[in-house]
Amino acid sequence: MSDFIAKTKRLILLIGDIGFFYLALYLTLIVRYGYPLEAWIWTRHFMPFTLVFSVWIIVFLINDFYDLKISYNITNLLNSLAKTFIINAVMAVVIFYFIAPFIDSIKPQRVLIIDLLIVFILIFLWRRIFYKFIKSSTIANRVLIIGRNKLSEELEEQIKRRPQLGYQVIILENLPADLNKFCKELEIDILVSALDLKDGLVSRKIFDCLSLEIDVYNISSFYEQITNKIPVEYIEHGWFLENLAEHSKKFYEITKRIADLILASIGLVIALVPVPIMALIIKLESPGPVIFKQIRTGKNGKPFTAMKFRSMINRAEKNGAEWAQKNDPRVTKFGSLMRKTRLDEIPQLINIVRGEMSFVGPRPERPEFIEILEKEIPFYKERLLVKPGLAGWAQLNGPAYGGSQEESLEKLKYDLYYIKNRSLFLDLSVILKTIRVVFSGRGQ
Repeated sequence: MSDFIAKTKRLILLIGDIGFFYLALYLTLIVRYGYPLEAWIWTRHFMPFTLVFSVWIIVFLINDFYDLKISYNITNLLNSLAKTFIINAVMAVVIFYFIAPFIDSIKPQRVLIIDLLIVFILIFLWRRIFYKFIKSSTIANRVLIIGRNKLSEELEEQIKRRPQLGYQVIILENLPADLNKFCKELEIDILVSALDLKDGLVSRKIFDCLSLEIDVYNISSFYEQITNKIPVEYIEHGWFLENLAEHSKKFYEITKRIADLILASIGLVIALVPVPIMALIIKLESPGPVIFKQIRTGKNGKPFTAMKFRSMINRAEKNGAEWAQKNDPRVTKFGSLMRKTRLDEIPQLINIVRGEMSFVGPRPERPEFIEILEKEIPFYKERLLVKPGLAGWAQLNGPAYGGSQEESLEKLKYDLYYIKNRSLFLDLSVILKTIRVVFSGRGQ
């Protein structure tokens, strides 16, 4: 139910944005042509601007404007909208001057400028009202967490840090004597158990609350909904049997493989233009091979040779394998630029064509590091259940480098979330957000 509520809120936000886009256009045309607005003027502008608005929605999606886990105060909202609308303005100009002429011959310079100003104001006001409304205690869902441990305390903190999710949280050390009465008096909507549901007393008391139409979750499931990651320390082997059934993903896997082949082949053809220039710069800056090859571990533990443009000095690991780190002194100047823009990974398109990698998946790790980490982190090897990828959920949301046990554990939580929830829609979302990272130069 809480997942349904979150999806409903995102849908309302999307519908509101679309509605205000068209309202802004209507007001713009009145400002430009006067009131009452003649029907032919609206008709002439409707199709070209519908194309523009569709692109704007995609830009909003890429920039996480439909992610309710991100909190916006006035300053953050203004800054984010300003940056996004600069992109929207550029996209609109491209559409009107290169694409729209095939639909209609309008080149609405003044209309576009006025529309951008009006839509910026309307979207800002709409989102301020929306965020204030969903944070309101009158519509917030009351969450009761039973059982206090490290995970339940982290979950409580995550919920309190994100009031825009629309939850009010209460946490209890133990079960109250009359759980049904307690939930009724406090008007609890969601009950989350950090206690063992296999315990007879716990399960009976929670079972008695079903008549109150309360949503019941174990803490791992609700934590996943709030954080988009899996609490590795609190799952068992049964979790994998319940959530990672391969037979249900056959169509997805086939479709993804076809898409990988097509996109990687196109990418390799396009790469024929910049690759010689990049190779020359790499050679001039640092002696050594242009392509860096390294053994990585693929799906089901199968080793393969991963290829990248060399971004470090030659023989950077002459003293043995080392973790990559932030501001790594071994990285060359051009190597740093390639890493930020992900251009160093162009050769991995060959790995994708070979079927060793995919565009989206957990990052391929080195066998020697896997051997260490699987002894320290539970279920670390289970990230090898799918093909490694160029881009991934963990790269977008987790620490930039898995340069320690703690960071590797955090990345594994996101990797398992991806493996459980992988779909064409999630893959597309990862790709679009990775494109944003590439163009913003925030890659690592």
